[in-house]
Amino acid sequence: MGVQMVLTATYVSLAAPTPGDISGAIKKAELSIEVDEKDVTNFLSAGWKEVKGGLKSGSLALTFMNDMTAASIDASMWALLGSVVTFEVRASNAAVGTSNPKYTGSVLVKQWNPIAGSPGDVNEASYTYPTSGAVTRATS
Repeated sequence: MGVQMVLTATYVSLAAPTPGDISGAIKKAELSIEVDEKDVTNFLSAGWKEVKGGLKSGSLALTFMNDMTAASIDASMWALLGSVVTFEVRASNAAVGTSNPKYTGSVLVKQWNPIAGSPGDVNEASYTYPTSGAVTRATS
């Protein structure tokens, strides 16, 4: 039976070394990977649908808490807008290992909302950036 995990110190890095570790500006992180489903059913399938995996794709969903002070997350993300940049995410900011693998790849920074909210709200916004190329998993 698996061990449950509570995320308390997730590590997120974009475009290292600048901006690099942005964990302090992130409220939520989710890396999703999927494979296209390709129907390969034929007359020998005996009435059952058969599928194979096609192209892989992914996305990195992040909720940022905006900060507009000098050298802030706003300035860094504004500079990255429209660029394909590297990323690294880990469940914990602890060392990479078998119980804390790192996932790396590249994403297209396709959106930035520097101001989002109603009176009294935290200025935060959520984004889903598509991966570009392979995403890898490493334990060392």
